[in-house]
Amino acid sequence: MNEQSIVYVVDDDDMSCKSVVALVGAMGLDARGFSSAEQLLEALPLERPACVVTDLRMVGMSGVELQEELARRNINMPVIVMTAFATTQVTVRAMRNGAVTLLEKPCNENELWEAIRDALAADREACQREEQLADIQERLKSLSDKEQAVMECMIAGDANKVAARKLDVSIRTIENHRRKVFEKMGADSVAELVRMVMEARPDGA
Repeated sequence: MNEQSIVYVVDDDDMSCKSVVALVGAMGLDARGFSSAEQLLEALPLERPACVVTDLRMVGMSGVELQEELARRNINMPVIVMTAFATTQVTVRAMRNGAVTLLEKPCNENELWEAIRDALAADREACQREEQLADIQERLKSLSDKEQAVMECMIAGDANKVAARKLDVSIRTIENHRRKVFEKMGADSVAELVRMVMEARPDGA
């Protein structure tokens, strides 16, 4: 995760795009302009934390279609939609897709700044969660098959004696593997270990 947040501005109106890029730059943030949704998608993967500020009506893919395509590609970056042609149907579609907000053009600079600030804060938190999850998953991969088996007994609440009987090994072997599991996972307790595994397995797999 980069320290510097980025705002990706997508608008096929060159003056409008440059205006938003200049405004974001004046806020002390890195802003990058794109003339179409397709051009932004060609630039993938995008740096994060970031957010996308996109016009709704554009030649080619619309702003909402861009939002949906990013989601389809599992790029869960906050999106702010701007439009001079707001309709209830479009607003509902954008918000259902997870848009931070939909702003009417010409939008108030303070409203745009507030939306960008909220979007970047949300993406920073999301990036941190993703990094933490990736770290937990790497720790899980570092466990040997035997350590994995013992860990499953641990999170199931099995006492050492029960785990030893299940796995047909000695209690000392269970104790040794438990110690390795705590060490590799960086957990101080079974409760913390359970929390970590639940985060790594949201579907219960």
